[in-house]
Amino acid sequence: MAESAKRVKRPAAKYKVAIKGSGGIISVIASRMNCAWDTARKDIEKYPTVQAAYQNECEKVTDLAESVLIGRIKDKDSSAAKWWLTRKGIERGFGEKRDITSGGKPLDPAATRIIVREYFDDADAESD
Repeated sequence: MAESAKRVKRPAAKYKVAIKGSGGIISVIASRMNCAWDTARKDIEKYPTVQAAYQNECEKVTDLAESVLIGRIKDKDSSAAKWWLTRKGIERGFGEKRDITSGGKPLDPAATRIIVREYFDDADAESD
């Protein structure tokens, strides 16, 4: 096996360090690990502890985005408040509640494909 084709072992502990402060951006992590983007992604998915560290980093970015939005709401930005209410205030009656279930159960993927296929077949027939 050629030297370049060998799989380099990258310990999970090094990944945890590379993930910290990356914002969950795979290319940043790959650069820090000196590997290809797809290698970093595969390794993140492979090791549960690395996967948890990656998920935590991504959640930190979501928390940061929420804090910016909350700051705008505190500054009385009505568009930010409306956005929040349509997404986070659904249970209080704001926005539109979208039920993509059937009787509280997930839709059957096979049935969904049939419905979608029939819809497009009908649309094609109407355009003829």
